[in-house]
Amino acid sequence: MMSELFTGYYRSPIGVLEITGSANGVSSILFVDDDVEDDLAAPPVLQDCVSQLDEYFTGRRKEFSLTLDLQGTEFQKRVWRELQKIPFGKTVSYLDVAMSVVTRESVRAVGRANGQNPVPIIIPCHRVIGSDGSLTGYGGGLWRKRWLLNFESSTPQDELFALSLEPNAISR
Repeated sequence: MMSELFTGYYRSPIGVLEITGSANGVSSILFVDDDVEDDLAAPPVLQDCVSQLDEYFTGRRKEFSLTLDLQGTEFQKRVWRELQKIPFGKTVSYLDVAMSVVTRESVRAVGRANGQNPVPIIIPCHRVIGSDGSLTGYGGGLWRKRWLLNFESSTPQDELFALSLEPNAISR
């Protein structure tokens, strides 16, 4: 039996994020380039995700502790679990991930699994870079990847990142 899916939105510094999930957990986060209406709070099943994203973007959270409901192959899930081990503010190469998951020969497969990550930011695929230090591929665009890496490498200051009292949630 499939759980009912809910959708909520979060206005982040890098654009609107569309969050989908059910009682089983968060299943996807998509970058939305279109504007959405500011009418209601996120459905209760997604409020923890919205709160944790808000804490992350205001510099109060470095790790996420959400229940995820991810669909993918066993290999993809293995790569995604490995990505979750990358510390806040650090980067690793696709080769590093490949070596820790399987072998160096699997680097292309790791890149594909990284690109299929359904919950960017929560599973920090933005922390994976080329072996030469270059920023390569990001579903949300390289400008978002650069922003996230710069954000994580600096210490947020209160005047730069005003702490909100309520999460920036919107839904339809």
